Amino acid sequence: MREPGQYRDRALAPTTTPDEMRELAGCPYPFVWQALATRPDVPADVLEALMHRSDTDWNNNRLLALIARHEQANRPVLLSVLEHVQRLLAMGERPYAAGLALASRAELTVDEASGMLTRPGGSRRFRVGLRARLSERAASTNERPIRTAPLSGDEETASPFRVS
Repeated sequence: MREPGQYRDRALAPTTTPDEMRELAGCPYPFVWQALATRPDVPADVLEALMHRSDTDWNNNRLLALIARHEQANRPVLLSVLEHVQRLLAMGERPYAAGLALASRAELTVDEASGMLTRPGGSRRFRVGLRARLSERAASTNERPIRTAPLSGDEETASPFRVS
């Protein structure tokens, strides 16, 4: 393939085999990685390989969110995404869409996903949304409620999702 668009077209083609997807995951184009991550039939090992690709913050965060939402993302892949999201939060980045998607995934425990609440870098809105999703999951799965420090100051009273 010579043109970048040919890589994207191949990534989206219904006839692309898992081996071709593995090869495409190594190409240098972030739009191809994202195209692969939107395929419902992409194997989990390709999703794991995509985790190690890097471009701009925006492209990286979009790719993380696509992987976190993907049906084929198994527990090991989701744990890798979680680790990556926590590292990015600590660095002051904003992988919020991926973090919120992870909070809804049954493959991760509420305790595992609630670790994002204690990481520096999460905005108030992110923490409120994360608490809401984790609280819903805990209630619906009979898991232990999330254990975190309450939101500080007026954030606590402003939140409609306050967890006791």
